Amino acid sequence: MFSSISKITPKELEQQMHHESVQVIDVRSLDEVKQGKIPTAENIPLDELPERMEELDRYEEYVMVCRSGNRSAKAAKHLQQNGFHVKNMTGGMMKWLGDIEA
Repeated sequence: MFSSISKITPKELEQQMHHESVQVIDVRSLDEVKQGKIPTAENIPLDELPERMEELDRYEEYVMVCRSGNRSAKAAKHLQQNGFHVKNMTGGMMKWLGDIEA
């Protein structure tokens, strides 16, 4: 039985990033990411995640991000079921007020 996915707000993530290294994975499409992403976020589109899980470290904690929080919740659930430590950023990039890089 898996526990529910932990959540983090965009503001909490932004504050955490000021104090420590945070592994952020953006599961939006390449076209969406071109419009701007969280600095240091790695883009792994949701449909590529199952094949690319081996790129991730099971000892790290990851924060999953998408446009609104729905796809990232699916990604977080999938990773958690495969033994990863994950959080889902609620509200997605629509609620992100921090820095953005192209």
